[in-house]
Amino acid sequence: MTAPSVHPLALCESSSVGEGTRIWAFCHVLDGAVIGRDCNLGESVFVEGDVVVGDRVTVKNGVQLWDGVRLSDDVFVGPNATFTNDRMPRSRVYDHEPLPTVVEAGASIGANATILPGLVLGARCMVGAGSVVTRDVPAGALVVGNPARVIGEAAGR
Repeated sequence: MTAPSVHPLALCESSSVGEGTRIWAFCHVLDGAVIGRDCNLGESVFVEGDVVVGDRVTVKNGVQLWDGVRLSDDVFVGPNATFTNDRMPRSRVYDHEPLPTVVEAGASIGANATILPGLVLGARCMVGAGSVVTRDVPAGALVVGNPARVIGEAAGR
């Protein structure tokens, strides 16, 4: 294995980044974040301190991983997918505990999908591009739309 690769224009404050992980330009990984091995964090990804990313995870450009997000092994997060961690956000009101969001092993989230807080996305599920996920997604399900609804099973490779 090789040491993590951090682009010179990225800021990685975490000491918990696994071997072979690549962190591209304009990323910011806060202290306390845990990033697994062989991951790829695309350009302009932001990772808060209470985030755990498993091994072999791909996070495409423009994604923010807020406190409480947990990405299991082999997860794919498409460009500009959006996670949230507060059901009732207000400017300058910080009286909430971040709601954890768990994305189980092998799940895929399409570009520009929005994931509301406190949900579980089951293993190997597929969230279609642009979907708004408002409830848990069963393992192996394919969900699309706003709000996201199960329309079948995720094709597997």
